[in-house]
Amino acid sequence: MWIAAIIIFGVAEAATAGLTSIWFVLGGVAGLIAAVCSAPIWLQVALFFAVSIAALAFTRPLVVKLMKKDIKPTNADRVLGAVGRVTERIDNALPSGAVYIDGKTWTARSADGEVIEPDAAVRILRMEGVKLIVQKEQ
Repeated sequence: MWIAAIIIFGVAEAATAGLTSIWFVLGGVAGLIAAVCSAPIWLQVALFFAVSIAALAFTRPLVVKLMKKDIKPTNADRVLGAVGRVTERIDNALPSGAVYIDGKTWTARSADGEVIEPDAAVRILRMEGVKLIVQKEQ
């Protein structure tokens, strides 16, 4: 029974991207050791849960801290809040519009529906899909 539990939890751990069931593998090993020592089933199950919970409580915070990665901003993150230059008339009714910012031309739409002419300065408020939502700078 414990070997099957170890295999099942091990396969589940291998199939997932994050640490989700490795602690139960450790609990299964504790249950297996208790079974080999001829411990009663209630003690095997108690050891399984105790070791699993202890492993989770003591190691998960450390593992999460070690696995935490620095999030690199994407191009979208870099342009949010920045000011760009309109290169193609922005008119939500057509729909048309483009903004040049940070060396790239992006499709753009007006946040408030205002038509914005070329060469106007606009602030990037957010992204919707691959379109920048902009507002004319005053």
